[in-house]
Amino acid sequence: MVPMSDIRAAAADDFDPTEQAEEAPSVPLVDDADDVAREHALRVGLDEYELDDEDAALLGDDWDPDGDDSEHEVLPVLAVVGRPNVGKSTLVNRILGRREAVVEDKPGVTRDRVSYPAEWAGRRFTLVDTGGWEVDVAGIEARVAEQAEVAISLADAVLFVVDATVGPTATDERVVKLLRRSGKPVVLCANKVDGPRAEADAAQLWSLGLGEPHAISALHGRGTGDLLDAAMSALPRVSAHGEARPGGPRRVALVGRPNVGKSSLLNKVLGENRVVVDDIAGTTRDPVDELVELRGVPWWFVDTAGIRRRVHQTSGADFYASLRTQAAIEKAEVAVVLLDASAPLTEQDIRVVQQVVDAGRALVIAYNKWDLMDEDRRPYLEREIERELVQIQWAPRVNVSAKTGWHTDRLVPALTRSLESWDMRIPTGKLNSFLGELVAAHPHPLRGGKQPRILFATQASTKPPRFVIFATGFIEAQYRRFIERRLRETFGFEGSPISISVRVREKRKR
Repeated sequence: MVPMSDIRAAAADDFDPTEQAEEAPSVPLVDDADDVAREHALRVGLDEYELDDEDAALLGDDWDPDGDDSEHEVLPVLAVVGRPNVGKSTLVNRILGRREAVVEDKPGVTRDRVSYPAEWAGRRFTLVDTGGWEVDVAGIEARVAEQAEVAISLADAVLFVVDATVGPTATDERVVKLLRRSGKPVVLCANKVDGPRAEADAAQLWSLGLGEPHAISALHGRGTGDLLDAAMSALPRVSAHGEARPGGPRRVALVGRPNVGKSSLLNKVLGENRVVVDDIAGTTRDPVDELVELRGVPWWFVDTAGIRRRVHQTSGADFYASLRTQAAIEKAEVAVVLLDASAPLTEQDIRVVQQVVDAGRALVIAYNKWDLMDEDRRPYLEREIERELVQIQWAPRVNVSAKTGWHTDRLVPALTRSLESWDMRIPTGKLNSFLGELVAAHPHPLRGGKQPRILFATQASTKPPRFVIFATGFIEAQYRRFIERRLRETFGFEGSPISISVRVREKRKR
């Protein structure tokens, strides 16, 4: 896509000789006979120019549309539970073989229940990391404990992690009672056993009455293979709670700066308190995936950690949370950027939008907390949008209230429009006919007495749409932005970034 090097640039900087012209009607995306004839003639004309192997590949007629509709099995669910700071997330990372869950040497880092696809000894399953379970707590800790209890109820088997160096505590015994009431198979994990001397500490955990404690070191990997073998024996082959991950549901990332209401919006569209919500900024740290059905259509919604500042300016849990938010954007197909309508736009808001555009993802702008905005704020908001977001006027906007659910039903049409544009392909003949008429009416400005000529254009890919123009000379950025605007006006592309690259080619030497 065209980089937004200066997102505050005034619209007047762009080349637009028809600024007052009416928007052109949309064009059907089917080549007619004239389009095919023009494309053939232009292709023949390219034979006179020096082209490399990559050019030949771009000009080929092969088009491989994305899409995998293969069925996915329903995976059994293994939940990892325990009191705070016993090493649950470290164990999750050890099982996954990568640093996926946020880990820091202090209690209470994990807050939501977070699902990851995992595999051991040829068996695939869903691994669920949870926040620390505590008794008699209030505020955010109570909501974290509630999420851990929900994870137990939705699991097929439970991995109960205990700190062997501390031994069984009153909280551990309360967790045991909760596990017994659930009736789920339980595998007892004695963590932080770093050597043979510490195995005597693990033997004390027989007193919990859950069978053999499996002594491991999640940090160093000691004993985790035997633990997973035991977990696979307890885990049923057929899940009673797992969700299929078909190729159909589109992935939606909820992103924004901290405390703009991302988790509240996910809870509202779900109709349940799926993720922890608190007035404390930065409550969410791990991306949380959830399958949501809206208007009869399934969607994968991903709640992410709020982006506070640039990644290199963060540390500890915030640093890893920022990395995971970036990864969630990369894995998503469309991002909903939540902005606080009741407060002025900030540098962080602009940076989040920039992050989504740079990742090439479809985009929807959602102004949350609309119910908190007074009438005097509205004209200022419109001016802020015109000034700060001038280069992404193509993104659909919805005004919502995550707290009350007001207008959340408008998200689906906006998401659908953005994804349709993100998937759109313009036939080569139609694209070249469009460019021929555009250049004839508004040619590229003369520079140094020369005028570059567009030889041919093709759409190289979708998701996002990427166009390649072959020309006899360099096409200036302003003219490329002019082409982009006209592409949007003519063919749509609402909610999707567009990439336009130029390949300058010279005539073959005789």
